[in-house]
Amino acid sequence: MTDTPCSDRIERSVLLQASRARVWQALTNAEEFGEWFGVKLQGQAFVPGRRNRAQLSIKGYEHVWLEMLVERIEPQTTMAYRWHPFAIDMSVDYSVEEPTLVTFTLEDAVAGQTRLTVVESGFDRVPAHRRLEAWRMNSAGWEGQLRNITKHLHG
Repeated sequence: MTDTPCSDRIERSVLLQASRARVWQALTNAEEFGEWFGVKLQGQAFVPGRRNRAQLSIKGYEHVWLEMLVERIEPQTTMAYRWHPFAIDMSVDYSVEEPTLVTFTLEDAVAGQTRLTVVESGFDRVPAHRRLEAWRMNSAGWEGQLRNITKHLHG
């Protein structure tokens, strides 16, 4: 699917050379998620209704803390959480903004592969003064994160 600049949503997919169970583990085991996503989630777990907060480990962004609220986990099918997109300015109180929804879905594909799709929606509720930048940065960011999980799973 092709996005238009600053649409309400970003959608990206990748075909992974891994079983659905293996991709599911990489998505829902918080520590493993942190390894490929670039966030220090050691000792944490993803539980619906629970917030996770951790420092980024991405070079140049180590000062940034990621906060996410796990919304739902449907085994080997869907994981969804809410967060504030491109929330990197530590002088801004993002808690006054409505977060976007990130949803990962898994589907079986040919020859034991798994299709992973990520959709981030709700950009129309991001304050107008930062909406376009948040959309652009996360649009490119999801492409990078799908490369990261591919590299993580393919070794």
